[in-house]
Amino acid sequence: MENEKEMTFEECITALENILKDLERQDISLEDSVKAYTKGLELSKKCNEILSTNEKLVVEKMTESGLVDFTQE
Repeated sequence: MENEKEMTFEECITALENILKDLERQDISLEDSVKAYTKGLELSKKCNEILSTNEKLVVEKMTESGLVDFTQE
């Protein structure tokens, strides 16, 4: 599997879906389940980081354009 640092959001989601399929199998060992779960947590964190970064960029661009003032609550 690719390094999470270089994976796109879409690649991370696909990898998470594959891990979920593996975890749903009846014949997966406990050790493999824990490894897959741990990898899934890492991928989930990476997805969250990508989303957060992109959300900040969108908010910044919208604020700069005067479309929405996100500084007021």
